[in-house]
Amino acid sequence: MKRRVLTIDDQADIRRLIRMTLEFEGFEVLEAGNGLDGLGLARRERPDLILLDVMMPGIDGLAVSQTIQSDPQLSSIPVVMLTALDRDGDIEAGLESGVKAYLVKPFGPIELIDTVHQLIDAAKGALA
Repeated sequence: MKRRVLTIDDQADIRRLIRMTLEFEGFEVLEAGNGLDGLGLARRERPDLILLDVMMPGIDGLAVSQTIQSDPQLSSIPVVMLTALDRDGDIEAGLESGVKAYLVKPFGPIELIDTVHQLIDAAKGALA
């Protein structure tokens, strides 16, 4: 069974880069262009991991992460923050919102793949 990753980012080029990287590794990749659509897709599809941008129109990534953490149906899904915000306060806010990892754009494909594998494996191990 393919592992499923949901990318929530308002930049189509970033979503495309992530999709190409992860599909090459055998992942199924779902995409949403904003936080509200991403939450709906997460609830319907129950991905193994969510990649989440911070700065998006409407609901920002921090609010999306907090919503995921407070939802019993979604709270076991690991969330990775992908953002250009790299100040200590930004990272701290991301981690406080419940994300499991924080990757700063531009990130490398190997770093992305390694992070995704580690967090999905850890989450699956915790459920076993």
